[in-house]
Amino acid sequence: MKYLFFFLCTFFLFGCSPELKKSFSKLSSPEKKWIAFHPFKAKKAFTTTIEVTKTIDSIANVGIIGTDNNGGYLDALKHSFWMAALTQQIGDRSAEKLGKAHEKGNYEHYLKNKMEDGLLPDKAASEMDLFNNRVGISVGKQFSTSSKSILIERLLDSLNEGKLRILSKDAKGNFLDCNNIIIPNDSLKKWDTKKCLVPSNFYKPF
Repeated sequence: MKYLFFFLCTFFLFGCSPELKKSFSKLSSPEKKWIAFHPFKAKKAFTTTIEVTKTIDSIANVGIIGTDNNGGYLDALKHSFWMAALTQQIGDRSAEKLGKAHEKGNYEHYLKNKMEDGLLPDKAASEMDLFNNRVGISVGKQFSTSSKSILIERLLDSLNEGKLRILSKDAKGNFLDCNNIIIPNDSLKKWDTKKCLVPSNFYKPF
C-alpha cells in the first residue's frame, strides 16, 4: 500500500503546474490519501476549489453576509458551496469523502498545533463543516447542471432558512457556549471545546 500511494501521488503530480504541486505539499495526510485513490478526479477538485475560493472572496468583499470565516455565515456558505460545486464536478460520493478527509486533516493540524484561518481547529468547527458539507452535497445533486450563481442563490436561501449551521458568538465575535456564556481563550485551545452549534438563522444573516 505504501508503494501504491507513492506511485499514485507521483502520477498525479507528473506534469502538473507549480501551483498544483505547491498546493499538494500543503495538504494533510488524509487529503493526500484521497488523491491517491482519486487521481483522475483530483485535478478537477483542485480547479473547483480554486474557483470556489475566488467566489467566496468576492462575496466577502461585497459583505452581504459579513466576513466571518471562522464559524460565521461566510464560513457556512464556503463549505456548502465547495461541496455543491464538487458534487457537480466529481460526484457526491467523492465530494463527501474529500470533505471528510479535509476534516480529518484539521484534526491532524490540531495535534500539530497548526492554525486554520487564524484559529486552532476544533471538534465543533469540524462538526459544523461536516453538517454544511452534507447540505451542499444535497444542493449539488439537486441542481447538478445549474450555474454557479444558482448554487449560491439556493445556499443563501438555506442560510436564511436555518438549514446550515454556524457557531454561536456575541456581537464582539467571542465564542459562546450553549448557555450564552463567553468561552475563555484558554478553553479554545482544546479539541473538544464548549462552542455551540446553532441553526444559521439563529441570528438574522442578512
